Amino acid sequence: MTIGEFAQLTHLSVRTLRRYHESGLLEPASVDPVSGYRCYTGDQIPTAQVIHRLRELDVPLAAVAKILATEDAAERADLVGEHLQRLEAELDRTRAAVTSLRNLLRPDDGGLQVELRPVAARTVAGVEDDVGYEEVFSWYDAAMAELDAAVAGLPALGPPGGCYANELFTRGRGTAMVYRPVANPPTRGRVRPVGLPAGELAVVVHPGPHDDIDVTYGRLGAWVVDNALSVDGPVHETYLVGPRDNPDPTAWRTEIGWPVFRLAPTPG
Repeated sequence: MTIGEFAQLTHLSVRTLRRYHESGLLEPASVDPVSGYRCYTGDQIPTAQVIHRLRELDVPLAAVAKILATEDAAERADLVGEHLQRLEAELDRTRAAVTSLRNLLRPDDGGLQVELRPVAARTVAGVEDDVGYEEVFSWYDAAMAELDAAVAGLPALGPPGGCYANELFTRGRGTAMVYRPVANPPTRGRVRPVGLPAGELAVVVHPGPHDDIDVTYGRLGAWVVDNALSVDGPVHETYLVGPRDNPDPTAWRTEIGWPVFRLAPTPG
C-alpha cells in the first residue's frame, strides 16, 4: 500500500512516517528506486500503532526504538513500565501543583485557627542530619523507619515530629531532625537522645496530604507577621495522623509549630 493509504490506516501523518523512516524507527517494506515512493504492508500496521501509542505517552524516539528492538516480551514490558512510572510520578506532581494553586486562589474561609502554645523542654529519640531540600522526603522515610525500629516496644509519650532549620528553606540545605517522644530514648545507629528546648510556638493544623503544606506555611507565616511576632528557631512539625497511622492521605493531620517571641514595643 502507498504511504498515503498507510497513513490513513494508522492515523500517522505522511510527514511523521517519513521522519520515522529517516530515523530507522519504521522503515517501509519497499522504496521505489526511481520515484522514491514508499510502500508498506499490512503486517506493519500493528508496529505503527504501537509506535503511535508510545509517542502519545511522550516516550522519546530513542526509547521507542529500544522497545521495538527488544524481542523478549518481559524485558519489553519492563521498559514500557519504567516510562509509565515516570509518567505517573509527573502526573502526581501536576496534581499536587493544581491542588496547591486552587488553595491559593480560593478565598480564605474564616482564617487560620492559630494557637500560641508554650512548650516545655524535653528529651526525645531523634535522627538528625544535614540534608539538601530535594532529599528531604527520601531522607525522612529512611530516618523514620530507623527511628521506629530503634524505639519499638518503648512507651510513647506523644506523636512523632520533626524540626527543620531555616537554612533548609532559605539556602536549600540545612539541619533536619525527626523524633519520637519515648521513655528512656535509646542510642542505636543514627538514633540518639536529643534535647528539645523550651519555647513558644504559633501552632496550626494542616489537614490532608503534604502536597500543599507550603500554602499553610505561608498563611501561618503571614499570621505571625500580622500579629507582631517574630520567628526564633527552626520550624516544628508534629505528625498527629500520618501514613503510618492511616493510608488515606485525606485523614492526615500535621501540626505546624512556628517558634516565636513577642516583639517589644518601640519606645516613643
